[in-house]
Amino acid sequence: MFAAIGIVILLVMVFGGFVIAGGSLGPILTALPFEMMMIGGAAIGGLVIGNTTHELKLIGGAFAKVFKGAHYTDEDHIDAIALASKLMKMMKTEGPVALESHVTEPENSAIFAEYPKLLADPAVTNLICDTLTLMVVSSGSLQTHAIEDVMDNAIKTQMHEMEEPAHAMQGLADGLPALGIVAAVLGVIKTMGSIDQPPAVLGGMIGGALVGTFLGVLLAYGFVGPMTSRVNQINAHDGQIFHSIKQVIIASLHGYPQPLVVEAARSGLPPAHRPKLTDLLDTLRGK
Repeated sequence: MFAAIGIVILLVMVFGGFVIAGGSLGPILTALPFEMMMIGGAAIGGLVIGNTTHELKLIGGAFAKVFKGAHYTDEDHIDAIALASKLMKMMKTEGPVALESHVTEPENSAIFAEYPKLLADPAVTNLICDTLTLMVVSSGSLQTHAIEDVMDNAIKTQMHEMEEPAHAMQGLADGLPALGIVAAVLGVIKTMGSIDQPPAVLGGMIGGALVGTFLGVLLAYGFVGPMTSRVNQINAHDGQIFHSIKQVIIASLHGYPQPLVVEAARSGLPPAHRPKLTDLLDTLRGK
């Protein structure tokens, strides 16, 4: 919603201010399709050259994130803490063997069934199940620091894949002004080939060429750059769910009481999205 509003504000202010100042949109609109074809085509071509099909899909998904927002809601973060807490409580009270059916076949688990969105999310499910499977097969004999190292590595890998599209987007934003100059230079070359035309015609051609530079800068700093920042914000928000899960598991392995386990995970959430501790404890109690 805010992304769409921001785009409208940007376009109205830039082009509205130009018109109010006495400018004519005619030359811009005439040159726009051709300049966009050159700049946009070069940008897309560069992305295709520098990325695999998998990465291109991730980049497309990153642009979609700007308009869709975060993948995980505040409720999902609460559910992740609750899910991990219930599993760890089962391991503490019934032993690692009791977890086996839940972590090896989560689709058949009554506990996972309480959280269908998380169950359908491979990133969340794999982090929980892979970690707890290690405990099951080792009969709980693994050192806590070893489990923490494994989880840190898994989270780092997951975050790297989430953040990679933003790096490509930032590279695109950095390159767009230069691509705008390329389009402008081509326009100048075209103008020089018509140097025998009247000044009014040459002025229009030069103006059309400068549209390329204008578009390159506008797209870079008005669109792609801010979108990249938004994607980074969303990734930071979504990535916190993995850290919350880790905090629950590691704090439980240290033998902390459940309120402290929950607080270890809850306190890591951003203040704007952090639930009250009492509400979270009530959720775990089924209230």
